[in-house]
Amino acid sequence: MLNAELPRKLGLIDATAIVVGTVIGSAIFLVPNTVARNLPSVPMIFLVWSVTGLLSFFGALAYAELGAMMPDTGGQYVYLREAYGPLGGFLSGWASFLVMQSGAIATLAAGFSIYLSYFIPLSPLAAKMASVALIAVLTIVNYRGVRLGAAVQRTFTFLKLAGLAIIVISAFLVPRHVEAGPAAVPGEFSWAHFGVAMIACLWAYEGWNCVSFVAGEVKRPERNLLLALGLGTAALIAIYLTANVAYLRVLSVPAIAATDRVAARSAEITLGSLGGTLVSLTVLLSITGACNGSVLTFARIYFAQARDGLFFRSVGSVHPRFETPHVAIAVQGVWAAVLAISGSYELLFSYVIFAAWIFYGMAVLGVVVLRYKAPGLPRPYKMWGYPVTPVAFAAVSFWFVINTIVTTPKSSLIGLAIVAAGIPVYYIWRKTTSQI
Repeated sequence: MLNAELPRKLGLIDATAIVVGTVIGSAIFLVPNTVARNLPSVPMIFLVWSVTGLLSFFGALAYAELGAMMPDTGGQYVYLREAYGPLGGFLSGWASFLVMQSGAIATLAAGFSIYLSYFIPLSPLAAKMASVALIAVLTIVNYRGVRLGAAVQRTFTFLKLAGLAIIVISAFLVPRHVEAGPAAVPGEFSWAHFGVAMIACLWAYEGWNCVSFVAGEVKRPERNLLLALGLGTAALIAIYLTANVAYLRVLSVPAIAATDRVAARSAEITLGSLGGTLVSLTVLLSITGACNGSVLTFARIYFAQARDGLFFRSVGSVHPRFETPHVAIAVQGVWAAVLAISGSYELLFSYVIFAAWIFYGMAVLGVVVLRYKAPGLPRPYKMWGYPVTPVAFAAVSFWFVINTIVTTPKSSLIGLAIVAAGIPVYYIWRKTTSQI
């Protein structure tokens, strides 16, 4: 059905589970190593996790204002379209489908096969097939109904939080700093080291905006989007800080800096051989939940684009029985599987992931733009701290992008070229569709 609308079936718990469950993947189990290698002290470690968490919270508040004002399917795509015109929205969707969001699904699926191999030995071919199987199963689940997809999301969010809770609680059952570790961390603070740690933490918080893509299917969006984004992001900050407290009760900063698998090492000390198995199982569940949240939400971008005539018309159709954007979900699943099989997502994703922060910064700055451009639009919620908070978020976002270009110019310029390639595609598409 090409003219049907997606019904509002997602409640507050569903929306909050999307925020928390999509963000928590494998980062909190691994990223503390990068942070400890770049920061010299415990206070600095907590500072960088707090600063990046607060930054993500500012972003969530901005998306809450935009979502309550424009509670439409497509979220970020819609905000960019309304603030900067259809080209801005199209470039976001172009980069999302080609690499960013499809690549994120492929990356999570690859991580799933890596942790699955802890329990079942997999050949390289079998690992790729396991990745494709995960994408296929989650695509079918979300194809068959948003309520089914949301139920899977709630389940895996609960399971990953339960596993993480066991790991954290066990850390309080042993004396502090059981393992000192041989590695050394930088003796003096430097902004360069803080920046590297900050990038790692921002990656851990990646995905807080995903619920915006399903805003058109959230009940009472003027209330539930704000609560889901606010409560979800606040919960993530609390979870990440608590996990770091737990790690630091078991491992010293030098030991964390020397350990790639921080959560696994911590659990091995507190729980013995069972610890490594528990962490691998928790990460497996965590990645599955994050991948499901991605499949559920990202397809709505392409659905909204198609409704605007900026993607294949059939992608904007709604299934007559399941009431889902079934074609968008299927197309997304096929492309993500292609990326997973080819392995090309690793290179492409590394090129373009930093560009996501261009769109984040522009979307949050869109709060300021739309306050001037469309002052008459109803705003059930207005962003706290305006205009300082959106400007601060945008400033850090653009600093992150510029810093990435300066430090890795070759790959960054390739990434920007991939995004910029969408400009002629946009004008060709508009010209073609106008002639139909």
